[in-house]
Amino acid sequence: MGSFSVWHWIIVLVIVLLVFGTKKLRNIGSDLGGAVKGFKDGMKNGEEKPADPANQIQGQNDGKTVDVQAKDVNRG
Repeated sequence: MGSFSVWHWIIVLVIVLLVFGTKKLRNIGSDLGGAVKGFKDGMKNGEEKPADPANQIQGQNDGKTVDVQAKDVNRG
């Protein structure tokens, strides 16, 4: 009941290839690689100095929001 032999792993690999196919396994591998790369980029970007919140309070726009002024049209 120790570890599996090489023949056990070969049989398992053949069954997995028959069930999923090589194209689907290739897509899973590329998706997993992209996820790992995105995670590493996110961790690297998280270590950068955050923006100064005082600049945003003074009215500087970060390009993602739109400042508008609401008017009440019912007051004549």
